[in-house]
Amino acid sequence: QVQLVESGGGSVQAGGSLRLSCAVSRYTGSSSCMAWFRQGPGKEREGVAAIRTDAFTKYADSVKGRFTISKDDAKNTLYLQMNSLTPEDTAMYYCAADAWVSAWRLLAPAGYTYWGQGTQVTVSA
Repeated sequence: QVQLVESGGGSVQAGGSLRLSCAVSRYTGSSSCMAWFRQGPGKEREGVAAIRTDAFTKYADSVKGRFTISKDDAKNTLYLQMNSLTPEDTAMYYCAADAWVSAWRLLAPAGYTYWGQGTQVTVSA
């Protein structure tokens, strides 16, 4: 069983930066694909960024050039560096993992089995 714990959320002003972390209980085949999702008030959960064990990454158009997903295998941790934040980025951010997700499903919530509890990001104008 993979356990995921997010941290690093908070409140920032527009234009600011945050780095989210997701501690993975242990990297196994069950966490070969990992991603960040977010869900704003009254909105559906949407994929933000994903990374596979083969280093393939995928980003939502809304965050390309501003967010960077990465992982540190030695620390069993997934990261999301978020720069140039806007109020539209305000949401609960979730970490997700699964054994394998095809490229076209990397940003689809249905592609993932394991989820963290989320960390809140609030961006003020």
